[in-house]
Formats: sequence, structure tokens, C-alpha cells
Amino acid sequence: MLGMSDWMGDKDNYYVHETAVIDDGAVIGRDTKVWHFSHVMPGVVIGESCVLGQNVFVASNVVIGDNVHIQNNVSVYEGVTLEDDVFCGPSMVFTNVKYPRSGFPVSGPDEYAETLVRRGATLGANSTVVCGVEIGEHALVGAGAVITKDVPPHAVVTGVPARQVGFICECGELFGDVEPDGEEVCGVCGKRYKRSGGGLVGKE
Repeated sequence: MLGMSDWMGDKDNYYVHETAVIDDGAVIGRDTKVWHFSHVMPGVVIGESCVLGQNVFVASNVVIGDNVHIQNNVSVYEGVTLEDDVFCGPSMVFTNVKYPRSGFPVSGPDEYAETLVRRGATLGANSTVVCGVEIGEHALVGAGAVITKDVPPHAVVTGVPARQVGFICECGELFGDVEPDGEEVCGVCGKRYKRSGGGLVGKE
């Protein structure tokens, strides 16, 4: 993942559309692309080979890993961390305050509830992630789902509020239910898994 000293200020290594705004103090990795009308604030760290689509907002101090794709009209607020290979679908929503009130603003970052999206997770179009949760590695959040609690690794969740409906391989192949002490072998890539809690873990 990109270090704070890597590529800072070297705009020959990444692309920013002329309508986008990159504030001083943001760090952007090699081969990343920031498209129309997007805004990246100070203190942001974005890794290599990322894509920020049209009208993406990234708030101060957000950390984004390598090869992250953020589609149009997504705001990534302070307190959110996206690990490598995360996909954020069009117009999906992050939050960072559990009980917001107009006229009673939070005092600062100490009031933000952190959200962690683990490596390889997919957040479908128009889904909403209520802050203070962890989305497990390679999990799949269906379009329009509302996340109110942690999502296990490789889980598929849909609905409002979101409920687990199955499992998914790292390669994207869907599984049905897997017994609590059971195993699953992907018919596409051959990767083996076993149940661990509510999710799956890779098995050698």
C-alpha cells in the first residue's frame, strides 16, 4: 500500500481531470485516475491504480488502498477506510455519525464512528453503509442494501436491513449455504474454503 512519502506531489504519475480538485496535502498513488468534478481533501492517502469516477468526494484523513474503484456520485467520509481491491458501486452511501442532528454538529473526528471495508469487498449500487461496521474480505453487498451490522468475509448480503443470503468466492462465483463445519470448492477457480463464524476463510 502507498506510503506517505511515495509519489507525493508528482503529478506525472497519476491523472486528474481538469475539473477535479485535489487539495494540498493529499497523497495519490501511481496510475490512479481522478475524474470529472471530484474533490480529494487534505490528508487523504490514495493507493496505486485506483479509479475515482465522476463527482466523487473523499474527506480528510481517509485512507484508500491500491486498485480501488469508486464509481460516480460516491462520498467517502472521514472515518472510512477502504483496503485494496474494494469496489464501490454508483451512488452508494457511507455515513460517519450514527445520530446526526441539524444544529448540533459533532465536535470533530473523535465523534466519528469508523467503518472498515476489507480487501476485495464489493458494495453494490445505491447500497448504504451505516457507520461503525466492518465489511469482511471479498464480501458482496447487493444493490440497494442497507448495512447496519458487520458483514462476514465472503458473505453475500441483500435487503433492508441487509441479511446474509449466501457466500461468494474471491473470483466472484456464488455459493449457496455452507454447513457450519462444512467446506466449499469453487467450480470456477478451484479455491477451497471452510466456514468460520458467519463467513468463509480460504483453505490450503
